[in-house]
Amino acid sequence: MHRTDKNSGNTADKLDISISLLEQVTPLARQINCLDIDRVADICIESIPKLVRVRFASLYILDETNNILHLHKHNHPFLINKIVSLNKTPTPLMVMAVRSKQLILVPDIDTHKKPVIKKSQRAFAENYQTNNCAVVPLICQDRVVGVLNLADKMDGKCFETEDIALIELFSQLVGASIGNIKLFEKIQRQAITDGLTGLVNHKTFYEVLEKELWRSRRYGGQISLIMVDVDNLKKINDAYGHRAGDKAIKEISKRIKNCIRQIDTAARYGGDEFAVILINTSIIDASVVAKRMLDAVSKTPVIWNKEQIELSISVGLGQYDAQASPEDITGRSDQALYLAKQAGKNTVRIFEPSKK
Repeated sequence: MHRTDKNSGNTADKLDISISLLEQVTPLARQINCLDIDRVADICIESIPKLVRVRFASLYILDETNNILHLHKHNHPFLINKIVSLNKTPTPLMVMAVRSKQLILVPDIDTHKKPVIKKSQRAFAENYQTNNCAVVPLICQDRVVGVLNLADKMDGKCFETEDIALIELFSQLVGASIGNIKLFEKIQRQAITDGLTGLVNHKTFYEVLEKELWRSRRYGGQISLIMVDVDNLKKINDAYGHRAGDKAIKEISKRIKNCIRQIDTAARYGGDEFAVILINTSIIDASVVAKRMLDAVSKTPVIWNKEQIELSISVGLGQYDAQASPEDITGRSDQALYLAKQAGKNTVRIFEPSKK
């Protein structure tokens, strides 16, 4: 009489499932290893939920500077929070996961005890068919870079051992990828910006100016250029030290940037000199911007070691057509800046072409 070995049959079935799973996971792991955050997000929202059999997913990226989680992508058919503050009270599950760096599995949100989830934290509970979810901190080199939320198991059951293993694997892979993307973006920013002020650097300024001149030649329009010099920076350095001088430069750069549009470009041109490219801006409008900068800088002193340091700038500007070279443009606005310094500082002068 032929007898089937049930144990060997079960083992074969499990092996087939493992091989099938591996065939699905391997290409996803390769795709996650990239520098494209949208591609990573697609996998988080479309592919990972299918593997662990959940209906809904949302990916949040951590902004460490402002202590905020920003929603990057989700597949919910209803509204969810776009921003979650790490300082929010009562503490949301996502924030708990960020602080603990631990995966939070919730079999039943109504009865969950560690942590207890208050009713005020379940504003969207009625949108889900089941009460289970997984809140997954995404970690790179022991630092949380984001959170992946998985909700509504399709079979209505709790997350199983295989699900948890997959979730933890992908949390490491996605976390490493997002960490690499953030590092890459930081390096790119450092290459084009000034380290002290965050404005574009001298090299990037000329690249932007060349690009805007090309645009003007092709589509028409003129460019106004403002050159700014910090008044009496040497006296500040001598009296209070170079760190105070750096603080003055940072504060002035911030006020200059607040006076211009997003489409304009402010640069740290040199040690105590700034340059501002105003796109399609007449000399009259540029003069208004320059005066606004002058007032913004001079109206409020900077505080250093409880002492007030008075600030002021000198400003030179001009308006140029597309035929001017970058060197002509900066040179002529610099001439106007020199006249402003000669006139007693804390003033604006406009470049006037010499009449033949």
